[in-house]
Amino acid sequence: MSNKRREFLKLSGLAGLGLIGTGMSSFKSTEEMERLPELIKRKRIQHFNMSGFAAPKLDKVRIGFIGLGMRGPGAVNRMSKIQGVEIVAICDLVPEKVDKIAKSLEKTSHKPEKYSGSAYAWKKMVDRDDLDLIYIATPWDWHTPMAVYAMEAGKHAAVEVPAAKTLEECWQLVETSERTQKHCMMLENCCYDFFELMTLNMARDGFFGDILHGEGAYIHDLLDLNFAKNAYEDMWRLKENYRDGNLYATHGLGPICQLMDINRGDQMDYLTSLSSADFHMADKAKELAERDNFYASFVEKKFGGNINTTIIKTKHGKSMMMQHDVTSPRPYSRLHALSGTKAFAQKYPVQRISSGHGWIKEEEMKALQERYNPEIVKKVGELAKQIGGHGGMDFMMDWRLIDCLRNGLPLDQDVYDAALWSALSPLSEWSVAHRSNSIDVPDFTGGSWKTNKPLDITLNGGGTTKVIV
Repeated sequence: MSNKRREFLKLSGLAGLGLIGTGMSSFKSTEEMERLPELIKRKRIQHFNMSGFAAPKLDKVRIGFIGLGMRGPGAVNRMSKIQGVEIVAICDLVPEKVDKIAKSLEKTSHKPEKYSGSAYAWKKMVDRDDLDLIYIATPWDWHTPMAVYAMEAGKHAAVEVPAAKTLEECWQLVETSERTQKHCMMLENCCYDFFELMTLNMARDGFFGDILHGEGAYIHDLLDLNFAKNAYEDMWRLKENYRDGNLYATHGLGPICQLMDINRGDQMDYLTSLSSADFHMADKAKELAERDNFYASFVEKKFGGNINTTIIKTKHGKSMMMQHDVTSPRPYSRLHALSGTKAFAQKYPVQRISSGHGWIKEEEMKALQERYNPEIVKKVGELAKQIGGHGGMDFMMDWRLIDCLRNGLPLDQDVYDAALWSALSPLSEWSVAHRSNSIDVPDFTGGSWKTNKPLDITLNGGGTTKVIV
């Protein structure tokens, strides 16, 4: 065992990594928040470039899953249908959840060993020597510690969004991935949605000209779900809303970053962020507490504002706008819009494309969809829709991850993407707390963004993994 891993084990009471914190903020204190600009300025030499890194081929990808609450069960089901996958182990704090997933796999070839009953049962699972990939679908506080521990143990890490909550955690992911040369992929499924993939393909072909502006959002009325007693273990998702910033930026941010070649030809420069007041969460807590004393502890809490708007400038002069709203009674929108020098595209409320003042006609839209249908959609798109997971994008994400690992290809999202896209949350919190003053965005690539190659959206060298239906 390495000295660094021994040190990590010593820290793994995990209070030092924020696991036992109150969730009041991404920062432990006002003083820590005030030090954020200085942390961003620190100079760092990249030890190994993980952009474009291809790990040795794995004919069989042996997976261990941590977290079987909201996202985990679907991931286990999807992975069980992909060639070359062996589900070796499953873990959750609650034994009943582990038993339920094990039972769901009884008619498959997968016979996973079960781990549960302790907050640290996952460590025993990760320490096994017959795992290649750790799939992490736990509450957000655990994402970085588990991903770091997995990489230190010689496993690749696939971690749900966001991959980190603090800048320190972002750097920890980057430095660990570079040192261990293990992948750390944030499972940003929206990069694999059909319209996002099509617009990315169109952008690569120059359809939009130079991309000059992009917009993304996560607008999803989760007010009742966040206050539901049995939705999230220990009400962790509700407690995340004590923070005031863009708490869940990556769904909108990831696809726009890929369109703009962020980390691979361009880089974020600085951002500014503004939040409205809270018009719903505190009132909801008071309303529920009048009927149920369970909610009394939430009454005096200060919640973040209803809607956050964050704007970003890139090194090459492009702009982005990202929004977050999980409390207002609004229709669902994962806004995906891009403006180029030649054309414009927008996903919500209706998928449309324009090259002038008006939208193109339906016939032309169908022709564009046929012309720019990406290879991955042609390969597994219909199967993905059948198997499911947010309309199929979850399955395409999982299939692509396994296909890359089996063929020794670089992953579509690397650790720099995981760190940068996650960093928007603490950076936006700082800006909101400082009257929307701008703050620089750290360069997790150590300058290699200037020479890193753009994301390859073809299936070159891969596409060989079959789907079991």
